[in-house]
Amino acid sequence: MKIVVTHPDREEALHWQQALQHHLPSSTITLDASGSAVRPDARIAVGWKPPADFFARHPALETFFCAGAGVDHLLQHSGLSGSIRVVRLEDAGMGTLMADYCLQALLQISGRLQEYRAQQAQARWAPLAPLTREALPVGIVGLGVLGLQVARRLQQAGFTVRGYTRSARSIEDIEVLHGADQWLRFLGLTQVLILLAPRTPETENLMDARALAALPRGAWLINVARGALVVDADLVSALDSGHLSGAILDVFREEPLPVDHAFWHHPRVQITPHVSAPTQVEVSAAQVAANIGRLMRGEPLRGLVDRQRGY
Repeated sequence: MKIVVTHPDREEALHWQQALQHHLPSSTITLDASGSAVRPDARIAVGWKPPADFFARHPALETFFCAGAGVDHLLQHSGLSGSIRVVRLEDAGMGTLMADYCLQALLQISGRLQEYRAQQAQARWAPLAPLTREALPVGIVGLGVLGLQVARRLQQAGFTVRGYTRSARSIEDIEVLHGADQWLRFLGLTQVLILLAPRTPETENLMDARALAALPRGAWLINVARGALVVDADLVSALDSGHLSGAILDVFREEPLPVDHAFWHHPRVQITPHVSAPTQVEVSAAQVAANIGRLMRGEPLRGLVDRQRGY
């Protein structure tokens, strides 16, 4: 079996190649390089953000295993044909990291650390009463593999958690609202909104001025999904007006975030550089290798992407 690995970071590409070779010792696993010769023999690819000419140079590809949970960048690739199966990672250790990140963010909010940082800049000593769990009902947009783990962790920490999904779902101990008619109601019940939905045509620009205004005054936004879910200018306006207390952002429309972007120096915005749930290569490679085994045996693939839904 011949497999090609592609990744914009060569060290990551080498790591993936070595990890996959460990699990698939009888396979020939090669690294791709942009501009290299046409390779008509590889039928399986594993990687992240393939170069523009990747699919033209690998015309025999049948399946692309994405080295991450999000596949929006891949589905938008101009060279990706409709005949190529796209498979995403399912958790692969990312759920625990994502849950940790969101819990830490909530504890910062409840402990009012943003206000203390502002006080520190003014050399001002003014103890504040912490916000209670009851005062911070959490709403999670997207209850997939990662979203559900985040929801459970926050529940265990004592927070009230609701979910919003595209279609009806029943989840034990979690109130789930769904559909366009329940969207504004969901937002109105949410003091801390966590975005965990994939980027699709339906979710792009989801948090615009109307949606942000539907959140209660003083609410917070945490985005660990995709930057394109939020209209940046509308978020800045909601923060400037005081309608939102703050935003904790790990993902952005353009990454790295441009140095002149308003988020960098906004007093109510906290930024991290897309680190809430980095891919764990060893665990992920084991998952991909197991899925390749299913493919070879003619068994159903786990994480197979529905092109119509975008995830």
